[in-house]
Parts: sequence; structure tokens; C-alpha cells
Amino acid sequence: MIIRLLIIFMFFIISITPAFAQFDKLLQGLNVGKQSGLSDAKIGDGLKEALKIGAQNTVNITGKTDGYFLNQAIKILMPEKLKTFEQALRVVGYGPQLDEFILSMNRAAEKAAPFAKDILWDAISEMTFEDARKILSGNDTAATSYFKGKTTKKLTAAFKPIVSNSMNEVGVTRQYKDLVGRYESIPFVQKESFDLDSYVVKKALDGLFHVLGQEEKKIRTNPTARVTDLLKEVFGK
Repeated sequence: MIIRLLIIFMFFIISITPAFAQFDKLLQGLNVGKQSGLSDAKIGDGLKEALKIGAQNTVNITGKTDGYFLNQAIKILMPEKLKTFEQALRVVGYGPQLDEFILSMNRAAEKAAPFAKDILWDAISEMTFEDARKILSGNDTAATSYFKGKTTKKLTAAFKPIVSNSMNEVGVTRQYKDLVGRYESIPFVQKESFDLDSYVVKKALDGLFHVLGQEEKKIRTNPTARVTDLLKEVFGK
């Protein structure tokens, strides 16, 4: 009987160990400030300041000329669905027009990027203590994941008219229609239909969050990225 009870007890301990480990990890993340004499309020302020700086840096990087186009990690290329379309037109001499078309898509994303700042900052101001706990105990891009969940719909709605107008202004839509017409004039090719605006918006947001993740990692791991006294005090601990 005693042996049976011991076996049951050992099984119970083994089964709850992962939960205790996760809880302990969370406490370590939340108590780092307390162990250093920092209040919860100061830790929260430091986190919000870090996120604001990361968001501002992200907008500065992406929302300028060549912010997307010269960054190979986020450059908007021809959609995979249109690769056959691109290859066929390059073969018959339309490479320069395709290059200009790709450049124009990136210009539209660069024009939309600055409008992300207010939406990202609003998400920071709406952050709850529970949100902060998850970010503090999360990985190096936990804040970026928070932003994705909170802002993707709003950013999509904000980017769509900006991207559409920008693409009309610089002639992307006209170029696309012209290229499609030339492609479809090639004998025996299949016709393609594609929502170009939605594609550029999605790739613009993918690029924005990619850069935001990089900026978050810098503040978490690189002391030189902590550009204010509050950040040095909170993250330096």
C-alpha cells in the first residue's frame, strides 16, 4: 500500500513539474525589477518606452525612400502567383518595365509605413498589466507578436487606401494592367487575376513587423540601443 502511494505521489510530482517551471520563468521575468529595487510602475514605463522607441525606429527605417526596396529582407517582389507571368514577359523584352513595376510597389509601401506609428503607439497605451507580463516573460520578439495581434486589422485598414492611392499616383496599377495585357497577348498563356493592392498591403505589413522584431531584439540585448536613462535603468538590470 505504501509503495503504491509513493508511486502515485511521484507521478503527480512529475506531471506538475513543467507547469512549475513555466510559472517560475514568469516570476523571474516579472521580478527582475524588484530584485534591482525597481517598482512595477517603473518597469511598466520602461517597457512602454522601449516599445515606443522600437515603433518609431521601425517607421523611420521603413517609411523612407528605399526603406523597403533596398532592404533585401523586406523588399516586395513579384507575387509567387505571377512568377510565370514575370518570366514570360522578361523573355520577350519587358524586363525594365517589370523592374519599374517592382520598384513602384515598394514605393507604395514606403509611403504607407509612417502611418503605422500612431496605431502602434495606441496599442502601447492600451497595454494591460497582463499584456506586460506576457511580454516580459516572452521571447525576444514577444512585443512584436503583441503588436501583430492588436494592430494588424487596423494597420490593414489604414494602409489600403494609402497604398491604393500611391499606386495610382505612381502608375503601378496602370503598369500592371499594361503588363497583364502584354502577357495575355502572348499565344497560349493562361490569364491571371490578382488583387494587387491587398498583396502590397500584406507585404508592407510583413516587412514592418520584421523590422519591428529586429528593433525589439536590439533593445532587449544590445546596451547601445537603450538610448534613454529609463531604458538603461530597467533593461540594464
